[in-house]
Amino acid sequence: MATITSLGVGANLDLATLLTKLETAESQPLVALQAKAKSYTSKLSAYGTIQSALGTLQAAAKKLGDPTLFQSVTGTPTVSGILSASSTDVSSAGSYTIDVSQLAQAQTLVSAGQVDTKTAIGSGKITIDLGAITGGTLNAATGQYTGAAFTADASQPAKSITIDSSNNTLEGIRKAINDANAGVTAAIVSDGSGAPNRLVLTSTATGEKSSMRISVDGDAALQGLLNNDPAGTQNLKQTAAAQNAKLNVNGIDVTSATNTVKDAIQGTTLTLVGTGKTGLAMKENSAGVKTAINDFVKAYNSLQSTAKTLTAYDATTKTAAALVGDSTLRNLQTRIRQALTTPQAGGVNDMKVLTEIGVAFQKDGTLAVDSDKLDKALGANLKGVANLFSSATGSTGGYGKQIDAIVTDLNANALKVASDGVTSTIKKLDDQYDAMQVRVDSTVDRYRKQFNQLDVLIGKLNNTKSYLTQQFDALTKSSK
Repeated sequence: MATITSLGVGANLDLATLLTKLETAESQPLVALQAKAKSYTSKLSAYGTIQSALGTLQAAAKKLGDPTLFQSVTGTPTVSGILSASSTDVSSAGSYTIDVSQLAQAQTLVSAGQVDTKTAIGSGKITIDLGAITGGTLNAATGQYTGAAFTADASQPAKSITIDSSNNTLEGIRKAINDANAGVTAAIVSDGSGAPNRLVLTSTATGEKSSMRISVDGDAALQGLLNNDPAGTQNLKQTAAAQNAKLNVNGIDVTSATNTVKDAIQGTTLTLVGTGKTGLAMKENSAGVKTAINDFVKAYNSLQSTAKTLTAYDATTKTAAALVGDSTLRNLQTRIRQALTTPQAGGVNDMKVLTEIGVAFQKDGTLAVDSDKLDKALGANLKGVANLFSSATGSTGGYGKQIDAIVTDLNANALKVASDGVTSTIKKLDDQYDAMQVRVDSTVDRYRKQFNQLDVLIGKLNNTKSYLTQQFDALTKSSK
């Protein structure tokens, strides 16, 4: 069958435009499906926005539901540069006088200088013990002890390190010690002299039990470099002694192997940074609690604002937001508000409702904070405020814990069911669209074939007409 490459040429008709209009008409159901799918996609996106707002609210509630928030105590030294303090025990609140006379530090030993770091020194076995040096005297110039004793620390087993042809240079020895995890780090420092390269050994831990005793079973050169017994031969120079931190807290002497001193004051961690005397005021961290409460109120109000935007209707444009009339959103708002207006059980001196701490609902459904009232509640009864939000450890009481649990349930059930339902609908609409597209394409293809046949037929008829016209004209001329 003859075909027409440009539709309408044979018939001299605008069949291409007609086909386009027919295709547009046939595609109207597709347009409707697209609009419907778009509305459901917007709804799914809106659920995601709600989940995000709920996540922010849950994080704020979870913080208030943690009892440790209300047990935090802030320490303020009267003299800076000596220590910082923090506590998770409200019983530590009070005033203290602390005198730090000595900071904890690790021992450092330095070897004799070597001309080159890559020259072989000797082979053998190095054994490193960690422990305490007691008695005797230290020569500050030589960094060596006289008449001292060394007591190995049984909790830190000795480590042996093999030195052979593969690692018997200064660089190789440094790497071997570092790889051994012997409680010692090694470095090479150049002092700029004729034999500048010195091996520097430092204990990884602070405290008087971090002193080193190093014995070498091997070549004399290796022994001469590293043998070091505080109670005997010492070939290394001590440049820093292993020592405990020493401090006095309200007249009581305290020692610590580290500069992080725990429980010298019950439940408190003191971090020492310098020596000297300072006062220390330990106060309940009501400021942190106030910030957490304000953050919770902001998160709740943000959820309300988000819900209002997603349920808005513009009367001028007659357009509705994605969740207008949505029961899932309405129910979750109601559930959260009901939880926040239900009094807590609490004890005799506990707060029972949010208004007791200055947090109240407004006419528009948001929460507002009376800062002065909140400050008074925190100052007068921090424990009661704590039980309002977190109750006892392991219990489910308290607004913080309850809202946390409600959001978890909403995400796992109501919102998930709603989101899954919308997702399923979108999938069905996609399937309907694909099926409808196939039908539209088939119909338009049928129209195109029919128009092509019409074009061919009319083209033939026009050719026949032209032929007959020519023949009649010829006969007319010949009869004259």
